Amino acid sequence: MIVLLTGGSSGIGAAAARLLAEAGMKVYAGSRRGTVETPMEGIVPVKLDVNDKDSLDKAVAGIIATEGRLDAVICNAGNGIYGPVEFTSEEDARYQMETCFFGTLKTIQACLPVFRRQNSGRIITVTSVMGVLQLPFQTFYSAAKAATLALTDGLAMELKGTGIQCCSILPGDVSTGFTAARRFSACPEGADNPYRAAMDVNLKKIEKDELSGMQPELIGKAILGQLRRRRMAARVTPRIDYKAVGLAVRLLPTRAKIDLISSIYQ
Repeated sequence: MIVLLTGGSSGIGAAAARLLAEAGMKVYAGSRRGTVETPMEGIVPVKLDVNDKDSLDKAVAGIIATEGRLDAVICNAGNGIYGPVEFTSEEDARYQMETCFFGTLKTIQACLPVFRRQNSGRIITVTSVMGVLQLPFQTFYSAAKAATLALTDGLAMELKGTGIQCCSILPGDVSTGFTAARRFSACPEGADNPYRAAMDVNLKKIEKDELSGMQPELIGKAILGQLRRRRMAARVTPRIDYKAVGLAVRLLPTRAKIDLISSIYQ
């Protein structure tokens, strides 16, 4: 199987690339740096930027020229921004949406013509439990992941009967470099920021959860499992506790969900 993977230089992407290569797949691991965390047979580093259509088109064309086909794309590139809605600039909000949502869209659009010609292909988007469970001060990240979930579900319906399958992977807290790389919106200092006390509690909680979260290999195994299936699932949430959280969110009234999350994270 020939696979294009974005965000492949570290974290979930690097773990997935290793597991897929160990399973005998050939993985073109794309990133802006064009490097891989652990060089090994079966992983080909590719320099690409998911925010640059020409970069993606060139990467896909190169794979087709070398391999003659592309069997799957894993849209994993992402970033995070932290801060209250009131003080998040439009520029920062667009920064969040650009990579997580529009970068995924551009990647899929670069691969779809190839999949359609082949009458086959697999599209996996790495989204987040936060796409269905919004958290305060990470509202734009939640919005980007919710939009990506909707994109994946809607695309699956549009592609029905084409031989092209879609699947969303919804990780919970994962221990990666994402925590250290998080970007912060510009907020007023001291008493001029009415959210400061709530933000202090919230940030300690989410950073603790992330740093003690599951290993990225667990997400990589979920991705590998779907690529091995004859028919991929529509949505996959690794680990039973996060599956339970997802179920609870669907069953709880919205007001009850908001009150519960607020009590935990503020």
